[in-house]
Amino acid sequence: MPLTAPEQLEIMKRGCDELLVEAEMLKKIERSVKTGTPLRAKLGLDPTRPDIHIGHTVVLNKLRQFQDLGHTVIFLIGDFTSLIGDPSGRNDTRPPLEREQILENAKTYHAQASKVLDPTKTEIRYNSEWSDPLGAAGMIKLAAKYTVARMMEREDFTQRFKKGVPISIHEFLYPLMQGYDSVALKADIELGGTDQKFNLLMGRSLQTQYGQEEQCILTMPLLVGLDGVEKMSKSKNNYIGVTDAPAEMFGKVMSISDESMWTYYELLSFKPMTEIAPMKAKCAAKAMNPRDAKVALALEITARFHSQSDADAALAAFEARKTGAAPENMPEVTIHCAEDSMLLTQIVKQADLAASTSDAGRLIDGRGLKVDGVAIEDRKLLLAKGKSYVIQAGKRKFVRVTLR
Repeated sequence: MPLTAPEQLEIMKRGCDELLVEAEMLKKIERSVKTGTPLRAKLGLDPTRPDIHIGHTVVLNKLRQFQDLGHTVIFLIGDFTSLIGDPSGRNDTRPPLEREQILENAKTYHAQASKVLDPTKTEIRYNSEWSDPLGAAGMIKLAAKYTVARMMEREDFTQRFKKGVPISIHEFLYPLMQGYDSVALKADIELGGTDQKFNLLMGRSLQTQYGQEEQCILTMPLLVGLDGVEKMSKSKNNYIGVTDAPAEMFGKVMSISDESMWTYYELLSFKPMTEIAPMKAKCAAKAMNPRDAKVALALEITARFHSQSDADAALAAFEARKTGAAPENMPEVTIHCAEDSMLLTQIVKQADLAASTSDAGRLIDGRGLKVDGVAIEDRKLLLAKGKSYVIQAGKRKFVRVTLR
């Protein structure tokens, strides 16, 4: 039996930060139920990097709920808006990207999003479809629909202006173009993170001016990154990619703090809160080791984006590394050296275990580099040609190196 409008609304609201405007949303759902016409739910992502991270899946999971309720989901790839760069949450101008790089990054976005969304029920669109044809004249007409005073109400723009940090004119175009996406797609609701609220509201404003019914907006909480401080972000390199290898994904989840773990549970786990809350209480009462809860989370997330067997293997490899044992499967590198031996720091750099020989030296100073399980203390250590060595950098990086 189809769900009623109030029942659908409760599912949509679950876990969200804000739903604007709730009364309007209920009317949209009631009309959808009455007419059998699905709502059009939109989510836009800019392909600024080639991979989607699990922070994005917080809102993708919510979008999947819309699909399961029978509504139309539009996964919008911002190949045009990426040329501008989203100023949301920025304290400086985002470096511009070339279209060729954007299109290259976008190639796998659909496949990655399909790890969460049902691809048979997802409408894939690129905003260059309607943004490119606008041209200069159309852009001028669009820009005339909003004032500088209203644009400066954005907190990030206000703070940058007060601090004397430059704001480029093209940055004002970003929220306008995102709002115009909603006009072009006739969206009923747009989803995004809490940092997107200004951009999402722009869609409502422009739809009114184009004679359309205003979209509702639903914001989801932002997932904190691996650093435990800033939001998960590709540009801040504090993220877990949905295409990360199982062992890497598992290890990254295990690296988050015990405090952050519960936010990850609430936003990413499919476990009901009736299971999560008692587990959290047990950890607080020291009746359960937080590490065990984190292992369960890492297993769940790794299995979701790979398989249960991959997750189990990742756990086994993680446990082996904790005891100092090398994993069974590790990258193998052959390095050719002209002499009978080679400096370990040079080997570590060439094996991509460190960015430079200086970084390799610092690993040694911090006792973070091992050769065949033995911690190295000598920066000038030479390894003999014609042999193979298992080199470990930090807790998770292992490479079998053969010197020839």
